Amino acid sequence: MTGALLSFSAMAVSIRGLAGRLNIFEILSIRSACGLIVLLAIVATHPEVRPLLALRRMGLHAVRNSVHFASQYAWALSLTLLPLATVFALEFTMPAWVALLAMPLLGERMTVSRASSIVLGFAGVLIIVRPGLATFQPAVLLVLAAAFGFAIALITTKQLTVQVSTFAILFWMNAMQLPMGLAGSHPLFWLDLEPRHVPSILGVGIAGLSSHFCLTNAFRAGDATVVVPFDFLRIPLIALVGWLFYAEALDLFVFLGAALIIAGVVWNLRAEARH
Repeated sequence: MTGALLSFSAMAVSIRGLAGRLNIFEILSIRSACGLIVLLAIVATHPEVRPLLALRRMGLHAVRNSVHFASQYAWALSLTLLPLATVFALEFTMPAWVALLAMPLLGERMTVSRASSIVLGFAGVLIIVRPGLATFQPAVLLVLAAAFGFAIALITTKQLTVQVSTFAILFWMNAMQLPMGLAGSHPLFWLDLEPRHVPSILGVGIAGLSSHFCLTNAFRAGDATVVVPFDFLRIPLIALVGWLFYAEALDLFVFLGAALIIAGVVWNLRAEARH
């Protein structure tokens, strides 16, 4: 889980490091290209993984990866417009969106704990964004849209895992999202990069894969009720990063709102574990 925490933080800092020189499409192209190179190297050196890439559920892959790409774009853009802690806190509304969408898409029922998680998540968002006040920033809607899209991607991923391996999901994600990123990129954008951008390029490329890898293995090794609360450490960690490197103020309202959102998620996780 430590690897996932560091990966998400490195990804956010790396995107900011490249945002002054590249647009978001170009940054996401680097992420997908690096991931695809690593995965193709694994395919080339490990023939046993090749059958995993059989063309199964390609239509669902396309839906999942299109929505995921749009969500990544909104998330990455919000990192350049909002304090890092605000983005990470609002991103944790995703479980509430999943609970709402799981009813019509997966046929799951609404429970008291799930409904309470949604209510607390909504209350936490109101505390963070403070609509109607001078402190409200329209860019927060980007993060909420990204969280909604990530919820759809998570549900479609759950549907894919019935027939498709994790390796195949990651491979087709990068293979499909690379042309999406290149479509909005300058053909020679890589010529604008300088040696000082190398750490950010490595951060985007490596963290893009390692975050998925570490989080997946964390869930494989431990129960969600143990793993997910550790994931919430991303908020104070990224707040510290924003304070140290970007002079971002430590906003009490962000932490209060995040605490409500987290309380709802943990409540639901414990209730689900008991059942």
